[in-house]
Amino acid sequence: MRKIQMVDLLGQYDKIQEQIDSKILEVVKSGAYINGPEVHNFQKELEDYLGVKHVIPCANGTDALQIAMMGLGLKPGDEVITADFTFAATVEVIALLQLTPVLVDVEKDTFNMNLEALKKAITPKTKAIVPVHLFGQCANMEAVLEIAKVHNLFVIEDTAQAIGANYTFSNGTKKKAGTMGIIGTTSFFPSKNLGCYGDGGAIFTNDDDLAHILRGMVNHGMYKRYYHDVVGVNSRLDSIQAAVLRIKLTHLDAYCNERRKAARYYNNAFKNEQFISTPKMGNGCEFVCDNCDCHVFHQYTLQITNGKRNELHQHLLDNGIPNAIYYPVALHSQKAYVDARYNEADFKVTNELIETVISLPMHTELDTEQQDFIIKTIIDFINN
Repeated sequence: MRKIQMVDLLGQYDKIQEQIDSKILEVVKSGAYINGPEVHNFQKELEDYLGVKHVIPCANGTDALQIAMMGLGLKPGDEVITADFTFAATVEVIALLQLTPVLVDVEKDTFNMNLEALKKAITPKTKAIVPVHLFGQCANMEAVLEIAKVHNLFVIEDTAQAIGANYTFSNGTKKKAGTMGIIGTTSFFPSKNLGCYGDGGAIFTNDDDLAHILRGMVNHGMYKRYYHDVVGVNSRLDSIQAAVLRIKLTHLDAYCNERRKAARYYNNAFKNEQFISTPKMGNGCEFVCDNCDCHVFHQYTLQITNGKRNELHQHLLDNGIPNAIYYPVALHSQKAYVDARYNEADFKVTNELIETVISLPMHTELDTEQQDFIIKTIIDFINN
């Protein structure tokens, strides 16, 4: 059996090595390393894939969130609501801009923002909602957008873990993750479903005027060289990363299908285990069916309900099986974001999840021999 990896980037590279190596060498020989043709071509190809009018590439996913909030003109003191159970990048940009982060609990089954908690958190100071499409599936965007419309709020989608996922509205309309709010943002960190070989990110919008503002902001506020029309930052996707992403974008749907296939295999193996809760699908899909496109499984995350999550984590490591706990500390409990406004009773689900979740190896190169070993190791331990 091959060595098990949490994410097998080298195995993935081996299959596209010739394309990647040739394209990187082409960029190096061109001398166009920043804002070159590869960046512009990737931008257009990603716009076509997502069905969105404007993609603005940038340096990383955290910058994408920050620039999105800058572009919307949010002011210090404005409240921005987001999920408590996610990576810190989502909330840190809110704090960096001197906005007021408001954290809310999530749903136990999908890990995405709890709608009742969202509605309860809205005040006259609320200006935006940042739903996080956690682990690879969209939040309940139809409901989020309706809530935002009632209260005249911006919706900024954090799509760092869900690029390629589809969301189906009640009328049957489908939209790609990141294309439903006023702005969508994503990360191209190497381990993402669409990852480059360094850092990278992008912002999506269908608003022409907003796109113009954002394009200046990512490049020092310039639309004409040395003329600075808006306050901006230095956040550009370099040409080598864009070249890698152009190649991998053509494989993205296949990558997502491979992850779904692996998730189905896991789910079938664990479905009758008393103390193991498998990922549940939102968007009306209760299981990872053959034609499911609502989840792209950036992570495959179990909940271990017998109190032995930490022991299982170490047992897997002892047996050569990488795994991770996403996330071990709730954002509202992090030193940087502690706030007297928060009541522990409002974070019941998040506080439970940090004690029960465990993410297993999940990537495009995962084979059934590896999965069988992972599954047997887990079941044997849980039932011992």
